[in-house]
Amino acid sequence: MQNEAQAVIAVLGGTGKEGGGLALRWAHKGHRVIIGSRTAERAQEAADAMNATLGTTQVSGAANPDAAAAADIVVLAVPYAAQQSTVKDVEAALAGKILIDVTVPLVPPKVSRVQLPNGGSAVEAVQTLLGEGVRVVSAFQNISAHHLTHLDEEIECDVLVCADDPAAADQVVELAQEIGLRAWNAGPLCNSVVAEGLTSVLIALNRRYKVPGSGIRITGV
Repeated sequence: MQNEAQAVIAVLGGTGKEGGGLALRWAHKGHRVIIGSRTAERAQEAADAMNATLGTTQVSGAANPDAAAAADIVVLAVPYAAQQSTVKDVEAALAGKILIDVTVPLVPPKVSRVQLPNGGSAVEAVQTLLGEGVRVVSAFQNISAHHLTHLDEEIECDVLVCADDPAAADQVVELAQEIGLRAWNAGPLCNSVVAEGLTSVLIALNRRYKVPGSGIRITGV
């Protein structure tokens, strides 16, 4: 695999706000980014808009399986309801790669209430589905899409990175730092339940205090 500075990154769900914000920031830092969507046409429309914003041709669009096949690192940034079906659609293209899963198990309409599936981690379930041939990393659940799209804005929120493969976690920490985020290797993938649950807490804070994107900070390190 190429090193992080040269990695081609596919963002499945890159037409959405969270995935689009991450894609925009990585493209801004010089990565070649492939937006993945259920249709290649919709993905290319999103890619064209990002290229127009950045004044580059760093971003392209493709259907999810093609985007995953062409990438070194794959990011899953789809709604929870589409998580497992999307993974199954691209499973053949993920062997030997890092899959960064941004999934948060939000269950509308009560998205400010923590609702972990069967009391466990939604991301860990994907690792179980894919097996040891794919290095699944949990990250970026607590970053507000509102902040990601403002490229010059410093984001006051840390990233918790969890994975059973410490080297894969370290790669994702570097990718997060590259786009201006403080990131921490927060232990094995089972610890992802904390980041997944925290998103509902942050949504509740946003609503209670009428702010667009509250965040978390790790102190004392």
